[in-house]
Amino acid sequence: MSLSVQIFELPPIGTQCYVVSHPDSLELAVFDAPLNAWPTVEAIAAKSGLKIGGLYFTHGHWDHTLDGQKFNDAGVPAFAHAEDRLFFETPEVMATYSIPGMAMPPVKIESWLEHGQRIKIIGREVEVRHVPGHSPGSVLFWFVDDKVAISGDALFYRSIGRTDFPGCSFEQLSNSIKNHIYTLPDDTVVYPGHGPETSVGDEANGNPFVLR
Repeated sequence: MSLSVQIFELPPIGTQCYVVSHPDSLELAVFDAPLNAWPTVEAIAAKSGLKIGGLYFTHGHWDHTLDGQKFNDAGVPAFAHAEDRLFFETPEVMATYSIPGMAMPPVKIESWLEHGQRIKIIGREVEVRHVPGHSPGSVLFWFVDDKVAISGDALFYRSIGRTDFPGCSFEQLSNSIKNHIYTLPDDTVVYPGHGPETSVGDEANGNPFVLR
């Protein structure tokens, strides 16, 4: 029985929230929390009868965290990498590269994730891969047995995440992609933070910014 991945492109800049479930689990998992993620996910949970088991952040940039506090308020545990702690705890540091006047509430992280850590999400084995470069704490979540990876803004279809923000580095991101994304099986489906899905093999052989 296969993993279900629902994709929601949300405001204000088309950031994607992923709601992942599996027939064998009574929970669903949420990846990233753009604006309006909470009412979107709450409606899915109510309709399906599934519990929201956790909120998993690919990184701490403001457009991925705007509804995070609402998940906190509902008692949903949140997880992220500690290298982005500053963004979650004091999001105002991102004011110079966000939308002027945009409210950016802090997000409480239940537990900080580490590179190489194997965790259970909706009963599936998931490996956390630290892929810094777009942000210091960017991570990819690899569903080991399902051939699915949620990459955040590290890798897009025929593109990569921006490296002109504070804490960014093209060299670091390129190394992250080559060492921790392109080393996944070629038929792994990649769900990015913006834009259409792709695969490891397609990007490793055709991405104009970083090739294997």
